[in-house]
Amino acid sequence: MTYGIAFGSNLGDRLENLRQGLSELLSRSGGRLLAASKVYETEPVACPEGSASYLNTVIELEAIQSPHELHHILQRVESLLGRPAQRDLNAPRQLDLDILYAGGLTINDEQLIIPHPRMQMRRFVLQPLSDISPELVLPGQAENIRSLLESLDDDPLSVSAIADARWAVLT
Repeated sequence: MTYGIAFGSNLGDRLENLRQGLSELLSRSGGRLLAASKVYETEPVACPEGSASYLNTVIELEAIQSPHELHHILQRVESLLGRPAQRDLNAPRQLDLDILYAGGLTINDEQLIIPHPRMQMRRFVLQPLSDISPELVLPGQAENIRSLLESLDDDPLSVSAIADARWAVLT
């Protein structure tokens, strides 16, 4: 199945956190990296006052796991990189991983909501996703990613590219 996964980090060596997270994800899932967006620096949204800027990116991954199995792997990778199990809502973090989409599936249960809720309102998700899949139309949406991005009324300058897709090349 093809997954879109958002990566974010606003603590420590943010770019290295993204790289380590990707390496762990690929190792633990056995998945294949299909695409990676640029890395964008973004202002924190709904975070505690004084929170540092985030680095955000999106990858597309081919993996055999079910969405719930992959979600468990993502939680394990976050934990390995220092994210505590108990934390305040929107607290700063070394690594935040979210499944944005899973093929054309729609899931809404106690553990998981796919497509990711509110992503269509967040430039820090849509901008990198537009890098890799601008024509994608998610379940429940009438417009593609590019159109959703263009329709946002926030400041497009709040998101700036700091690294190209080569960040995801693992050595």
